[in-house]
Amino acid sequence: MKVAVLTGGGDCPGLNAVIRSVVRKGIQEYGFDFVGLRDGWLGALQGHVVPLEIADVRGILPRGGTILGSSRTNPFKHEDGVRRIRDTLAAHQVDALIVIGGEDTLGAATELSRQGINLVGVPKTIDNDVSGTDYTFGFDTAVGIATEAIDRLHTTAESHMRTLVVEVMGRHSGWIALHAGIAGGANVILIPEQPFDIDQVCEQVKNRFKINYAPIVVAAEGAIPKEGQMILKDRSLDEYGHVHLSGIGEWLAQEISQRTGTDARTTVLGHVQRGGTPSAFDRWLATRFGLHAVDAVRDGDFGTMVALRETRIIRIPLDDTRGKTKVVDPSLYDEFEVFFG
Repeated sequence: MKVAVLTGGGDCPGLNAVIRSVVRKGIQEYGFDFVGLRDGWLGALQGHVVPLEIADVRGILPRGGTILGSSRTNPFKHEDGVRRIRDTLAAHQVDALIVIGGEDTLGAATELSRQGINLVGVPKTIDNDVSGTDYTFGFDTAVGIATEAIDRLHTTAESHMRTLVVEVMGRHSGWIALHAGIAGGANVILIPEQPFDIDQVCEQVKNRFKINYAPIVVAAEGAIPKEGQMILKDRSLDEYGHVHLSGIGEWLAQEISQRTGTDARTTVLGHVQRGGTPSAFDRWLATRFGLHAVDAVRDGDFGTMVALRETRIIRIPLDDTRGKTKVVDPSLYDEFEVFFG
C-alpha cells in the first residue's frame, strides 16, 4: 500500500513528530510506501509529491514546523479541485492519505472523504479548538511560550509601573489566553467566548495600581468588547473566509491609557507562539497520533480522525468534528471569575 501525508493550515510544533511516527511504523511494521504532498492541499492540487523514507524523517522529532511545508489552501476554492486531487493520487498510485491539520484542513478532508477519497485525519492546532479531542498537539508548546513571555513582561511592567497588554492567538476559542494567563499570573484575561466590559477591565487596572503593582492583561486575538465588534487591522480574507486577526491588543492599550490616565503598552506574540521546538508533551501526543493514524490506514478505517480522550487514543468519524468548534467550558468562567474582564 502507498500512503501520502500532508500538513495543512498554520504550522505548529509537533507536525514533524507525526510525520516521523507515521513513516517509521508504516514502513517497519506494515511495509507501506510513503510520499509527502508539499504545502498541504496546494501540493495535492499541483501534483507536487516527494518521497518519504525512514532516512527522510531521521532527526526531525525536535524540529518545529513541518518538513513538508504547509499552506491555507482550500481545494474547494480551486477549479476542478477534487478531480485534480484524484488525478494526483492516481498518478502516484496513492491508496490512502493521512491529513494532518486543524479545523479548516480537516473540514476539507471531511468533504473529500464523503466523495470517496480514502483518508484519515490527525488534529493539530495551537488553539486547541478541534472538536472531539481533549487536546491537540502544538497547544502545550504555545501555552509554554506565552507563559514565559508573560513572566518576562511582569518585570518590565513593574519597573515602569505601566499596564502591559499581551495579545495571544485564539480566533474563536480562548484556550491559550486562559491557560497562559492563569499560569503567568495575569490580572485580566479576555477570551472570545465571553465578551468583555472595557469599563470593568479599566477598573481592575486601576485597582492593581492602587496596591502599587503593574497590571498584566492577556487578550486572545478574537476577544470582543460587549459594546462594539471585533477589532481588526486587516479585513482581507483567506481561502476559508477568515480575516487575518490582530488589533485587539493595540485597541485595549489605547483605551486603558485614555480611560485611566496611565501608561499602557501592548505586546503581540503572534507567530512566536507557533515556532520553535515542541514541548515534551506535544512530541509525545504527536507521536501517538501518528502511530494510531497509520493503524487506522492499515485497518481501512477511513473517514475517521484520531483523538485523545483522557489517556487513550481513539478514532471518531470526521463528520462528528464539523461545525463544533471546541470552546472554553463555561464552568471555568465561575472557577476563574476574578480574572475575566
